[in-house]
Amino acid sequence: MHKTYYPKKDEISRDWVLVDANDQTLGRLATKISTLLLGKHKPNFTPGVEMGDFVIVVNAERIRVTGNKMEDKIYYRHSRYPGGLKEITLREQLIKHPERVIQSAVKGMLRNNRMRRSLMRNLKIYAGPNHPHDAQKPKPIEEVLNYENN
Repeated sequence: MHKTYYPKKDEISRDWVLVDANDQTLGRLATKISTLLLGKHKPNFTPGVEMGDFVIVVNAERIRVTGNKMEDKIYYRHSRYPGGLKEITLREQLIKHPERVIQSAVKGMLRNNRMRRSLMRNLKIYAGPNHPHDAQKPKPIEEVLNYENN
């Protein structure tokens, strides 16, 4: 008989990871970030347990996309009033709110449940190169993930 391993709260180590989004492709970057948030890169990963790292993303305004997504990709929101559907292209969104582009891409790659809401709190996104989390001593993503960036 095999017993299922369930990590205790004191066995979970959560690090701070720094991700530079400069010239990174949006979808490929979002998969790496979601992997870090979920903790799938750790050897003791257990589904349903919050064991992922805190992720800091800098240079969100310098993200790159392939194809014609700058004009073709549209973000929608609704004011909940009749005729209140608003739409904005990816290019306009990067100018006005570049952090929302990465946030919605990562949010779309996580399961839609209560755990997603708590995992999204561990994601800190900044448009420029500066962030206020120097005291946490974040590690670069290359140290944390063991595979090469293609």
